[in-house]
Amino acid sequence: MKVAGLASNRGRNLMNVHDLAPGGAELAVVLTNSEDAPVVEKAEKRGIPTETVVQGDDESRRDHEQRVVDALDAYDFDLVCLDGYMRVLSETFLDPMPTTLNVHPSLLPSFPGMDAWGDALEYGVDVVGCTVHAVTNAVDDDGSLIEDEVDGGPVVTQEPIPVYEGDTTEDLQDRVLYQGEMKAYPRAVRWFAEGRVDVDWENNDVSVEGDEGGDLPQRRITSEDRHADLRYGENPHQDAALYADVTCDEASVVHADQLNEGAKALSYNNYNDANGALNLIKEFDEPAAAVIKHTNPAGCATADSLAEAYERALSTDAKSAFGGIVALNRECDQATAEQIVDSFKEVVVAPGYTDDALDTLFEKENLRVLDVDGSFEPTEPMTEKDLVGGTLVQERDDQAPTTEDLEVVTEREPTDEQLEAMQFAWQTIKHVKSNAILFAKGTETVGVGAGQVSRVDAVEIAKMKAEKDAEGKSAEGAVMASDAFFPFPDGIEAAAEAGIEAVIQPGGSVNDEDVIEAANEHDMAMMFTGSRSFRHD
Repeated sequence: MKVAGLASNRGRNLMNVHDLAPGGAELAVVLTNSEDAPVVEKAEKRGIPTETVVQGDDESRRDHEQRVVDALDAYDFDLVCLDGYMRVLSETFLDPMPTTLNVHPSLLPSFPGMDAWGDALEYGVDVVGCTVHAVTNAVDDDGSLIEDEVDGGPVVTQEPIPVYEGDTTEDLQDRVLYQGEMKAYPRAVRWFAEGRVDVDWENNDVSVEGDEGGDLPQRRITSEDRHADLRYGENPHQDAALYADVTCDEASVVHADQLNEGAKALSYNNYNDANGALNLIKEFDEPAAAVIKHTNPAGCATADSLAEAYERALSTDAKSAFGGIVALNRECDQATAEQIVDSFKEVVVAPGYTDDALDTLFEKENLRVLDVDGSFEPTEPMTEKDLVGGTLVQERDDQAPTTEDLEVVTEREPTDEQLEAMQFAWQTIKHVKSNAILFAKGTETVGVGAGQVSRVDAVEIAKMKAEKDAEGKSAEGAVMASDAFFPFPDGIEAAAEAGIEAVIQPGGSVNDEDVIEAANEHDMAMMFTGSRSFRHD
């Protein structure tokens, strides 16, 4: 798509559109009505043709517009974009032109006119923004302005921008431009370039094909309030803060009450690890406990009682659990609290505490005690991760395969006990950083190999952890879960050396037959889930 741009000054939005080329759009020409407009030099540096048509002192609006139309006659374009073009246009220009767009620095119909930023500050609003709209005639037959029609026309898209205490007009002007207009204008141009826009002039309405809502909307507009200033980020030289979504109904460490107010506040890493720990124990209906270190489980277990679950989780790797995060999915009782304070922990997260448990936990001055409230059933269907320049958004990994969902691919079939352990291992491994291997027996972890670039190395680490760090546990007779397929049989060979007797994995490797053959040679049972469970963040 070719675009004709009209500007009276710097034309920063036009240059941004040209540089981004949304939908393949590019400027065919830039026209200005000012001899000194900096946009001319900017356009020429990009090889964009320019035209200058200055209105004479005695020249009427319509005569000047006709000369603008004549100047553009030599160029082919499909859309007109105004950017600070300081003239209100009449039908003399608009009628012979394709759709003409303008960007206005407010959320129209609020604050039309020349000083939208100043008007917003004067009225004390909390949110302003910008509006990209199709331009309609705002000039009467006698050449005078129709005030109610200025900055009118069907709205194509808008972008909200916050107003902060102490803002000046200059502050707001820059924020609206760089955070609002430079998002909204390219978006609108891309929609036109892709042929997705239908302008209903009669009803003053615009519809955009595919601009729907849902969990993955075409446009994401989010607003969160700063909840806490953090001491620092992942490292002391990084500033950090916590922002909160007040609409979240799910149990969350963001909204958890810190019960021992005298203890130091949670750090960036504490929040991140506590979130991972809480998400893990939400997987289970039975009493469950997990100990997390650097967002990876050092151990996890379910049992008939919370104290027993914690004991089994901790004994997986008590050495690595030192300084970790504890998460529980039941009210913390005295028996569990006594075990928690027996070694150094940073944070404990639970949906409530008995009075005796709190007395015990408060004996540790800097053990942060978080009381989470809300549903342990997932109510937040999506997860997101900020990148430089954007955000990744995906559905939450809520897979929980039943026995019927699993496929036995080996000669040996798993026992009922192995099936139970496999399903526990699969629910847990979703929360281990990939490449991930997890050994389990019953409903407790035995060894965890996390975050390796080689899958066989992850098996070796899980094997080493089970042999050296697990207390009262052994990989002999345990099951192994792998978050993705085994590319070669070497992972099965290493697991067999550790005493693993059953394996759960997604399958799907070109070498599946070799991997299955290796499992058969070692008299292992193996089941395929048909779906991997990577965790890369």
